[in-house]
Order: sequence, then C-alpha cells, then structure tokens
Amino acid sequence: MSETSTSAPSPRAHLILASQSPRRIELMREAGFDVDVIPADIDETPMPGESPFALVERLAASKAQAVTAAHAQAGEIVLAADTIVTVDGEALGKPADDADAHAMLRRLSGRTHQVATGVCLLRASGGVPAVQDVFSVVTDVTFYDLTEDEIDAYVASGEPADKAGAYGIQGGGGRMLVRGIDGDFYNVVGLPIAEVVRHIRALTA
Repeated sequence: MSETSTSAPSPRAHLILASQSPRRIELMREAGFDVDVIPADIDETPMPGESPFALVERLAASKAQAVTAAHAQAGEIVLAADTIVTVDGEALGKPADDADAHAMLRRLSGRTHQVATGVCLLRASGGVPAVQDVFSVVTDVTFYDLTEDEIDAYVASGEPADKAGAYGIQGGGGRMLVRGIDGDFYNVVGLPIAEVVRHIRALTA
C-alpha cells in the first residue's frame, strides 16, 4: 500500500477537482478521495512583471473561482492547481513543437531548476465564492548533463509534448534525466499531495 493511501483521511466533504490532468486525478484518487473532474477554462496569460511563483498561485485561484461559481453547490470544496517550471527566474511552459522541446531540455541540461505548484481550495457558500486557502510548494530538480542523442531520443518519444519544461518526472524517459531533487517529488509530478491533504483536513475540521 502506498504512503499516500495510508496517510489520507476519509473525505468529509464533496470535492471537485478543477483539472483534467491524469496525474492529479490519480494522486487524489490514490489518496482516497472520490472527486468530480471539472476542468477550468481561463486565460493563463501572465501579468506584466508577474513572477512565476505569483503566477501559479493566481492561476490556481482563478481556476478554483471559475469552477466554484459555475458548478459547486453550497458546502462543496473545489481544488485547483497550476504547475510551472522555472530556470533563471523565467517560466518554461509546454513546448510549442519539437524544436522548442529541444531548446528547453538543452537549457535544463546539467542544471538545477525549480518546479512550483500553486494550489487553491475553495468552499462554496451559495454566494460569491471567497478564496479559503491558497499556497504554493517549490521543489528543486537537478538534471544530468544531457547529450544531443539523449535529447533527440526523449523528444522523439513524444513524452515532452504536453509537459511544462518539456519533461515529466513520472514518465519512463523523463525520470532518466533527473540526477536528484530537493523537496516534494509529487510536487514535480503536478500536485504536492501530502500538503494538499493536510490543507483539506484543516479546511474541513
């Protein structure tokens, strides 16, 4: 049995996950939550001068607010998250194409970068929703020095296509790029599940 399964509480409130990420859905279900999946459709354009870490918290809050306003019943909890990869203070989103994925992986090669996930939990009140809990978790990830052949093979696998920073640590190829991490592994996957569970406990206590 996984650690997340044994440490999670039984859900005491209905929970809506404002994300269609398979990784987030799996982590929440492994933690013992029966979630309804209702992804949010919002403008994710950064504001002028907005830091990557402020961006992920704002986007998580915007997603939660949009889904709460449109779908949540009074007493329901909505969970939203947004994950970003940053290096040199610059955010790396999903690659536009294979050439963009190559460029991102070359930039990350042999270096330490940060993965930040912003999380928002909202409890619907029947009126205009208010943000109940917004937080972020940051993990340092260090890559091996990557050869051009390694980068070519990884991009050709198709795995980087829909991943921020052009890699997924949980993937068969992505995990082979990583020399080490400092922080929460599941945060790099897309949701710091142990921290999320503790915030849900506090919100529903």
